[in-house]
Amino acid sequence: MKLKKISALALSGIMMFSTTNCGKTETQKEIRVYTSFFGARGTDISKDNDIQQIIAEKTGAMCKETWLKEQEDLSAVFSDMMVSNKYPDFLVPDSENCRKLINSGIFIPIDNYWDNYPNIKKFYSESEWNRIRNRDGHIYYIPLFSSCYGHDTATNHNDEAFWIQVRVLEWAGYPEIKTVDEYFDLIENYLKANPTSSDGTSYIGYEILANDSFFFSLDNPPMFLDGYPNDGSCIVDPEILEATDYNLSPTAEKWFRKLNEEYSKGIIDPECFVLTSDQYYSKLATGNVLGMVDQNWNFNSSVAELPPECTYIPLSITADKNIQGQYHSVSSFNDSTGLGITTSCNDIEGALQFLNDLLSPEILTLRFWGVKDIDYKVDENGIFYQTKKQAKKWRDPDYAKKHICLYNYFPYYFGMNPDGINAYCPSSQPSEFYKNLSDDVKRCFDAYGVKTFVEMLNKAEENSPWYPMWSYTPDENSESGKAMKQIDQLKHQYLPRIVMTEDFNSMWNEYVEEYGKINSQAYFDDLTQEVHRRKELTE
Repeated sequence: MKLKKISALALSGIMMFSTTNCGKTETQKEIRVYTSFFGARGTDISKDNDIQQIIAEKTGAMCKETWLKEQEDLSAVFSDMMVSNKYPDFLVPDSENCRKLINSGIFIPIDNYWDNYPNIKKFYSESEWNRIRNRDGHIYYIPLFSSCYGHDTATNHNDEAFWIQVRVLEWAGYPEIKTVDEYFDLIENYLKANPTSSDGTSYIGYEILANDSFFFSLDNPPMFLDGYPNDGSCIVDPEILEATDYNLSPTAEKWFRKLNEEYSKGIIDPECFVLTSDQYYSKLATGNVLGMVDQNWNFNSSVAELPPECTYIPLSITADKNIQGQYHSVSSFNDSTGLGITTSCNDIEGALQFLNDLLSPEILTLRFWGVKDIDYKVDENGIFYQTKKQAKKWRDPDYAKKHICLYNYFPYYFGMNPDGINAYCPSSQPSEFYKNLSDDVKRCFDAYGVKTFVEMLNKAEENSPWYPMWSYTPDENSESGKAMKQIDQLKHQYLPRIVMTEDFNSMWNEYVEEYGKINSQAYFDDLTQEVHRRKELTE
């Protein structure tokens, strides 16, 4: 942590820095400058970002953000840190390295201090904090993207779904698409009528991302197809509280058989299983991929510059029309990792104060709405809204980089703004969202009788106490941990081959036989115990 001297003058609601008065420099205010590293790809905040400077003036602190760079290996980055024993003040690791950092004593115990920082302590309920309490009884990190204030106000679906370009739906007259067969029939029919784009490039009917880093688009749709939410590693029967395996279910076999058929027809990109993540994103960025299964957070930045007719619409696809899909959830309490303060920080209490201040109502509004009258206006009822000019600027990447400071890998509430009147950000404000949609998407939503992407899916129900199970990772040396790793390796080895094979039955049977050699029940018994443990924390 370093100290930076800056001076401030309020001008039109924005704090201007390095100002002078009658030739004399104003009294300068010391600003604590912290460092951070986030184990994800993100966009750097420009130097002298407007709102970052305002937040710094109000809180007395700011943070220099560092993100995972292109071509950097995340595990290698953390290995280098551990070897050098040099860390930034704030750190957000992946789940594997989070546990290593805690066991190595690198994260400070937040709960030793939080009585003095009420915004941090009340960020989650006692039962939620207990889910991440370490064996020594302490809390070492703050889970991110998991705290809803008031109620869910999501208009965009940020999670997994079957996606289809809006122009495909428009071409077909906005049909009801409920099953896998209907989904692929739509793509096939569109390709027959429109084999190439206007520049003569062939369309890709369906794309798959399935490399070492991302595999969920290929292997977990059977869970959704049977009507379960995204527990990822298993399906949980809420009646008997048992975690069960869906990898060899009848629905899984039907899903991979369908992919095999579509691959043989040329509907699925023949290169899909050799693509790197960057190559996959590049293909989506061309606008020539009609559909895929993916998490919106994973692909949205790749398609941000596409024309409106290429907008991806989420569909709630299930194995049977009578099954209710559960694609949209209020939140996923990711207790496997989060933001921690490292022992390299020489001002722990100041760092905690910064986090506490970032969760104050005033700063939350600055982070996600910007500056009143410059980025948004307030009507006579206290409702926030943006003019067309403000909305356009707020969505401009260049303006965002120099002006907007989300600090989005630091804790924040989604759902409602702390005022209890507005949504936490413009894109979740119902009145703001629909009016800023493209005409292509408005026509689509009007045809289906909805106003948001979320409404194209199910209404989010209250999450089960154990949700989501993908956040649980067993000890790698336990029987459960060994089984989990073997299952993962086997799926990576076989599932692409199952999709590409010319003899599906033989390849599927071979996969089932090899799967049977794994002590998979040890893993699912362990998951069942975790289901019960999490449920008991809420009772």
